Amino acid sequence: MAAEVFVADEQDAFVIDIERYARLATDVLGAEGVRGETEVSLLFVEEEAIAELNQRFLGRSGPTDVLAFPIDDAPEPGGRSPDEGGTGPGGSSYDDGVMPLLLGDVVVCPAVASAGAAEHGVALQDEIALLVVHGLLHLLGMDHSEESEAEEMERRERELLERFGALGTR
Repeated sequence: MAAEVFVADEQDAFVIDIERYARLATDVLGAEGVRGETEVSLLFVEEEAIAELNQRFLGRSGPTDVLAFPIDDAPEPGGRSPDEGGTGPGGSSYDDGVMPLLLGDVVVCPAVASAGAAEHGVALQDEIALLVVHGLLHLLGMDHSEESEAEEMERRERELLERFGALGTR
């Protein structure tokens, strides 16, 4: 079973092909071995919203192009779900009692991505594709704080973008 990707476009400045990026995210997660009941949120937001998230969670001022918020632990099943009916403890509504793994959220700012696309000489849609892949790799534990990590992450980004037809990247 493929991971579920929930996409929301909460900005008005740019037209976002939600289906393209949902498909790209699903493909990337599958290629990275993510299987089963896994959920990821992909959000496209205004500069003000990403600047607020950047300040609140990373202590950095101003907007950025992409943020990733991994959720480290899958939720543990709790008590009876109110929708199951009955008066006693209920069972799980998930197959085999396994709840979905909430992998995390990727937040992209198309306005900042637009400036990056112009700077790198690529189409906005390609820059956004790169940011989506970059954010997903962060959710999966990749980082770029060390030079060797950065090289590995950039190599994997290129491979995934080429594999899934999102060419024209940096």
